[in-house]
Amino acid sequence: MAAELTFEKAMTRLENIVAQLEGGRCTLDESLKLFEEGTKLTAYCSKALKTAEQKIVRLTSADTDGIKNAAPSDIADQDKPSE
Repeated sequence: MAAELTFEKAMTRLENIVAQLEGGRCTLDESLKLFEEGTKLTAYCSKALKTAEQKIVRLTSADTDGIKNAAPSDIADQDKPSE
């Protein structure tokens, strides 16, 4: 896999692999190679999604902790537009 692989590129490639496999025009060897590549891309995407989910959990819990520790007047002041 390329060093600059992104989640979006991996998903696009996975979609292409699925289309090729569903097309039924691949030889057995080609199908196995595509399946192997698809398996690696799936693992990459799963890891990327898990990492993003963990980051979101950390960020939202940090925001929640900040709100829990803030005084009610501090929170109300944040809702007012700046002058």
